[in-house]
Amino acid sequence: MSNEILKVIKHNFISNDSFISSEQMDGEEVLRVIKDPIVDKEDEPTFAKIVGHDFHNGTIEVDVYSELLINAPEYARGFIGVTFRIDERNETFEGIYIRPTNGSAPVQLRRNRATQYFSYPDYKYDRLREEAPGEYESYVSIDIDEWIHMKIEVIDDKAKLFVNNTKEPCLIVNDLKHGKNKKGSIGLWTDIGTKGHFKNLRINTTN
Repeated sequence: MSNEILKVIKHNFISNDSFISSEQMDGEEVLRVIKDPIVDKEDEPTFAKIVGHDFHNGTIEVDVYSELLINAPEYARGFIGVTFRIDERNETFEGIYIRPTNGSAPVQLRRNRATQYFSYPDYKYDRLREEAPGEYESYVSIDIDEWIHMKIEVIDDKAKLFVNNTKEPCLIVNDLKHGKNKKGSIGLWTDIGTKGHFKNLRINTTN
């Protein structure tokens, strides 16, 4: 595992060191990030922030594995993903995440919402879903309790998500809400009721 993944700071988690830690999983060292259900707001800055990167354009790759906590609410989906271009105060950023349980759900509408783009703080999933239904979500074949490879390609105000090394992206965003010039840090993100694991982080910056 890249040493960079261990250089993290915690932000906006409940004050308990167990929420971000390194642990052994199948003989590998991985980073664990948990968002407890009692933090009830969604699409918030609940991430492990990578130290030492000022990311503008390039690619971010990481393997993710999410589990539902025992006390996860019914609407928990194993939310896990990446935030990028995070400002110094953690007040603005872009984010792309997946909902692994939706990727194999028996209801088509849920399947259509297996991936998600959001922009903090003004464009969370609910606003985007209301104002542009289906534009910032998509289907991809994934499931809970399995390693999933995420690759996010960012160029100016555009981003693409590739899952499990596919040639074509499963999600395309043509209007990143903070614009084409924003720069900032990268975070490994989870949401309500999720125990997330991350490994094999690779960051490639182009400018």
